[in-house]
Amino acid sequence: MEKQFAVKAVVHAQTYWNILQRRRGSELRLTKLDDEIMEHLYKVFPDFDPSKVLDEDEMKSKDGKEKWRAFMMTYEKMVDDYNFGTLLRRDSKAEYEEKTTMFAPRMQVGFLLTNEVRSR
Repeated sequence: MEKQFAVKAVVHAQTYWNILQRRRGSELRLTKLDDEIMEHLYKVFPDFDPSKVLDEDEMKSKDGKEKWRAFMMTYEKMVDDYNFGTLLRRDSKAEYEEKTTMFAPRMQVGFLLTNEVRSR
């Protein structure tokens, strides 16, 4: 089961990377709730800065996990795949590489995968 999960995450990352090579992440609309989710993201995580490298230890700390989990559970009945795993680029300026990528939960929205967000 875990291997299938990882394979699906890799396929998703490859597909998404191919899309990002053709269009800016800020131009993508993956759900009708994208704007609402972004507004909520900045309310829950006011210090989030997509131009900075994500701190994996902070995200995966007990507090970090609880905060992300509560954020994502808000969309349990509204967004398909609201709680799935993905390969996350810690640095939005870097490509998918072992040193710049981590495994993290995601919703079906681009910002969690790419760290590229729309202007507020």
